[in-house]
Amino acid sequence: MLSYITVLLGCQLAGETIVRLLGIPIPGPVVGMVVLFLLLAIRGGVPEGLDKVGRALLLNLSLLFVPAGVGVMVYLQRIAKEWLPISAALVIGTLITIAVTGLAMSALVKGRRQ
Repeated sequence: MLSYITVLLGCQLAGETIVRLLGIPIPGPVVGMVVLFLLLAIRGGVPEGLDKVGRALLLNLSLLFVPAGVGVMVYLQRIAKEWLPISAALVIGTLITIAVTGLAMSALVKGRRQ
């Protein structure tokens, strides 16, 4: 199990290294996920141990929201002062995400029919 956690952390480190070396404006963990995906695609599947580690991490995912909750509590006064721009950014960002997802799905469905 420890070896598979090492694989996940190694992929994240590889992503961070690639981002730093190339100077691309993408988060390192995202590039690390692409590296992991490519490794799994080359291998032809997900090893059972990696699947177990991934499931365990997903079961405990709520723990990752604790720092965000603490951050909200620390900056509650600032959030209260700037609630309008924050709310506008959330609503506009959500609408843009829904629109882009819909357009992408529509394009993918059209491409699949042809």
